[in-house]
Amino acid sequence: MNELGSNVKDSHPGPSAWDQLVAPQVQTDLLPINNIAPPTTPNKSSHLDIAHTPGSVPIYSEELSHDLVNQGWRKYWSKRENRPYFWNKVSGESLWEMPSSNRFDPLTDPLGICNTGQNGPQTPSPSPHTSTLKRRASEDTTSPGHNNPNAPPLKKFVLTGPWDLEVPTNVLIVERPPTLLPHPHPEIEAMRAAYVVKLIKTYEDLCMRRQNIKSPRESFNRWLMERKVIDRGFDPLLPSHCVPEISPSMYREIMNDIPLKIVKPKFTGDARKQLSKYAEAAKHIIESQSAKAESKKIVKWNAEETFQWLRRTVGASYEDFQDRLSHLKRQCEPHLIETVKSNVEALCVKIYHLSAENARKIRDRHIQLLKDNGIHEPTLPPAPPVLRKVWCYSVQFSVPSPRMPLVEYTPNPNRDQMEIKYTHAFMSQPDVQSINLTHLQKLEQLYRYNCYDDKKFDLFIARVWCLLKRYQSFLGNLTTTSQECEATQAALPVSVFECLQRHFGVSFECFASPMNCYFRQYCSAFYDVDSYFGSRGPFLEFKPVSGSFQLNPPYCEELIDATLQHIDRLLTDSHEPLSFIVFLPEWKEPPLQCLNRIEESHFKRKSVVVPGMAHEFRHGYQHVLPKSDIYIKCIHGTMVVWLQNNSGFSRWGPTESRVDALLEAFRPVREKERERLQQQLSQQHDAVPDVQEPKTPTSI
Repeated sequence: MNELGSNVKDSHPGPSAWDQLVAPQVQTDLLPINNIAPPTTPNKSSHLDIAHTPGSVPIYSEELSHDLVNQGWRKYWSKRENRPYFWNKVSGESLWEMPSSNRFDPLTDPLGICNTGQNGPQTPSPSPHTSTLKRRASEDTTSPGHNNPNAPPLKKFVLTGPWDLEVPTNVLIVERPPTLLPHPHPEIEAMRAAYVVKLIKTYEDLCMRRQNIKSPRESFNRWLMERKVIDRGFDPLLPSHCVPEISPSMYREIMNDIPLKIVKPKFTGDARKQLSKYAEAAKHIIESQSAKAESKKIVKWNAEETFQWLRRTVGASYEDFQDRLSHLKRQCEPHLIETVKSNVEALCVKIYHLSAENARKIRDRHIQLLKDNGIHEPTLPPAPPVLRKVWCYSVQFSVPSPRMPLVEYTPNPNRDQMEIKYTHAFMSQPDVQSINLTHLQKLEQLYRYNCYDDKKFDLFIARVWCLLKRYQSFLGNLTTTSQECEATQAALPVSVFECLQRHFGVSFECFASPMNCYFRQYCSAFYDVDSYFGSRGPFLEFKPVSGSFQLNPPYCEELIDATLQHIDRLLTDSHEPLSFIVFLPEWKEPPLQCLNRIEESHFKRKSVVVPGMAHEFRHGYQHVLPKSDIYIKCIHGTMVVWLQNNSGFSRWGPTESRVDALLEAFRPVREKERERLQQQLSQQHDAVPDVQEPKTPTSI
């Protein structure tokens, strides 16, 4: 991380706080919106992204000119001297007085040949836009008219792909302190991934040995999401400080599979087999575990009665087997739950304690790695002097980044991918992470927008490897054919995002990742690995004042319920335009309990349902799949709900024309292309005139 220059040496007092490394605990208690001092929001000439500085938060001010901002100058507040100072993120120079606009950049222009001021050599062109400083595409669209309306527009680099990184944000937030989480490191990520794999295997073994069932499919991934809703620990992935220790999600999914996972059979023979297996499994559980005498008597009697019914019944229908299974389940399930309840709770507690122990080991190793690099323990960051509203910016770090190890990368021309390899001493072979070249270019563009502590991209490849490894661990090291990857990391089609931005002013995604995001500003699951690429942190800890948002949360009931509660609080506290368009699965059997919260909300403006099999989503592993396999059919319906306060409704309300445009955008891409081709063929056919054949004379 960058340090202050020799002209300013500002200290930041505070106690050592490694046990308080959790970003939610570090956040300053925000005052109600009405009690906040009048904000000074930045104008178009100021940058919306924030430099990663070690101990202070930038002060947005209109005092800095556009040229000074382009040269890297930012304004900060010194707690020791109780006055502002100016710091250059490019050269590391700091001044008490405002720098002169004709100063030249000693790094990008050491001889001052591109400077137009008095302190350096004159440039042949009087236009200030001949500077060799790198510019952003969003700045190039406004810079010529800002100083010289007659100046020709500058060349602009727009990265093509299923995204639009040039959409400006319309989101205002209250200033927040930086996070105390340490920077990610490949060694630590490899260590965390190994612990996650070990924890998954332990979970599967406990389910088989204690309950004689396979672990519910992809339940571990949903357990991670459910635990992070209430987790106040210090690890960004593994739960380490949760109350209660027993996960409702894991407990519920294990109980649903005891004594047997019930699935809807396709044929009558399958229904007969499932009934027989359920009776046999229920009898085995009640005999192998310590159960009450009354429970053993009831379960055994119902199981034997089912076996006798199967032996004497010939030619029973599909409905007969299903009715018999429902009756057996009603009779046996209460006694089975009472018998296995304590064992299932102990299993959930054991998994949580193993996770907390692994998180402590990872933290200790991370602390030692920072000490080896000469980085001291972080202190609590100072609170902003005034709680003011500013344009939304990405998460900042309060500690420097350690030195990164060697991470190799080689292109794979056969698959149009880049293979990123990291090898550690305890690894027998390199750990290879693959990513499509187009998505790697996207990460590079996001990195350029949001990361200022690595201007030369020395740490870029290592941080991309950490990013890919973290999401691989988060999804349980699953394959690209997993349905959980499709659901957890699935994204809306590009046409839907374009419609949301055009008709509803959406410029922010509340549940995304650097790989599947459409806008360059979004919330994601992880503070540390995602912040380099534009993440604003987890949505449950994000407190916007105004803006238009899109939400497509992962399919975890606890997470969806907490999200809806958070939206309700935000809409209640803010009187500025605030709009949330929520996309949820239309689950009818069993229905989500949290859907009742939407129906009862007085902020609900409208809701529509997109039918199943009539729309598509982008695959959760779109960053490694070929383009032809990205879009997948959605088998269930998708419910779209507009939650808006009065100001947001008056500005981005769901009118009939806007809703129709959104439903049209949901139509599959192939259907639109097929209709377009048919229309072109019909137009060509209509344009060709009918040619009549010449009449031949007939003989008489």
